[in-house]
Amino acid sequence: MIKQLKNFTLNMVAGANIATILLMLLAGYADRINPVDYPMLSCMGMTFPFFLIANLLFLFFWLTFKWKRVWIPIIGYVMVYAPLTIYLPVNKVQEVPEGTIKLLSYNVCQYGGNYKYEHGFETVYEYLKGQDADIVCLQEDVDTWRRFVFLWYEKIYPYNDTTVFVMRPRSTNAVGIHTRFPILKKERIPYPSMANGSVAYYLKVDNDTIIVINNHLESTHLSSEDRSRYKEMLRGKMEGDTAKAESMLLLHKLGQAAAKRAPEADAVHEYIEAHRQYPIIVCGDFNDNPISYARRTVAKGLKDCFVETGRGIGMSYNQKGFFFRIDHILCSDDFEPYNCEIDSKVDASDHYPIICRLKLSPKSQKGNENRE
Repeated sequence: MIKQLKNFTLNMVAGANIATILLMLLAGYADRINPVDYPMLSCMGMTFPFFLIANLLFLFFWLTFKWKRVWIPIIGYVMVYAPLTIYLPVNKVQEVPEGTIKLLSYNVCQYGGNYKYEHGFETVYEYLKGQDADIVCLQEDVDTWRRFVFLWYEKIYPYNDTTVFVMRPRSTNAVGIHTRFPILKKERIPYPSMANGSVAYYLKVDNDTIIVINNHLESTHLSSEDRSRYKEMLRGKMEGDTAKAESMLLLHKLGQAAAKRAPEADAVHEYIEAHRQYPIIVCGDFNDNPISYARRTVAKGLKDCFVETGRGIGMSYNQKGFFFRIDHILCSDDFEPYNCEIDSKVDASDHYPIICRLKLSPKSQKGNENRE
C-alpha cells in the first residue's frame, strides 16, 4: 500500500513537472505570437522566469527522491535553450579593441530623479559626463520645458537634438541624441501613437554614415495602484479569487499595450530593412521584455548586443517586482558589439542605462559612395 501510494505521488509530481515544462515552452516562445491577434497570450513571455524556477525546484525534487527521473526537468531546459539564452545570457568579459564607439541608451524619466533626487537633471548630467560615451540616446528627454538642458549638454557634446512626440500637461515624451558625431539628418519613423515614437538619426562617423534609431515604444500604462496590486500578488498577500481577478485584469492591460506596440515594432523593422545599405544601431526603451514580439520583430536580422555579449538577467527597469530587461541595444552585422551591460549603479530614473561598445568593421568603412 505504501509503495503504491509512493508511486502514485511520484507519477503526480512527474505529471506536474511535464505540465510546467509545457507552460515554460509556451512562455519561452511567446515572442512568436502576434499581440494583435492574441494580446493576452502574447504576454506569456513575462512568466518565463517563474517557470524556469519551478522547473528547477522539480530538478531538486528528483535529485532528492527519484534521481532516475531527473531527465524530465533537464529535457525541459534543453527544449527552451534558445529563449533561455535570450533571457539569461552568459558570456565572458571581452577585451575591447581600440577604435570602438561607446553607446549609452537611457530612459531618464523626464529628469524627475526617480523620486529620490531633488536635482534630477543634474544627477543624470553628471553621470553622463562621467561615462564619456560617444553617442548618448535618451528617452523621455523632455527638454522643451526647461531649455537650459541643451546649454548643459553642449558643454560635453557638440551635436544635440531632441524630437518631441507630445507636450501636454499630463503627457510629455521625447527622445534625444547627444553625440560627438555630426548629425547629418533625422527621420521620424511613421507609425500611429499618441505619445511615443522612433527617430532615425544619420551620423557622420569618419568617412561613413551610420543610422542610430532611438525608440520609445508604447508604455504598459500600468498605474501606481496596478503595480502595487501586482507586488501584493507576488508576495502572496492576496486571496485566491481576488488574485485571479487581478491577474486577468493585469494581463488584459498588458495585452492591449503589447497590441499597440506590435505595429510600432513592425514599422521600425520595415525601416531597417529599407535602409540595409547603412550600418545600423537600434536602441531605446522597448517597454517589453526580451521574450516579446516587439523585441523579436525589431531584432530580426540584427545582433542583440546584450544577448551576444552581456551577462545575467540584465534588469533595466528598476521598480521592484518587474524582473525584466526592457531597454535594448541592437546592431547590424557591420558592427561587432563588446561587453553590453546594464549599469545598476545609477538610480536617478526608474530605468537603468544600457551601455555597449561597438566596433565598425573595416568592410563597412568604405565611405558613402555606395550608400545612396
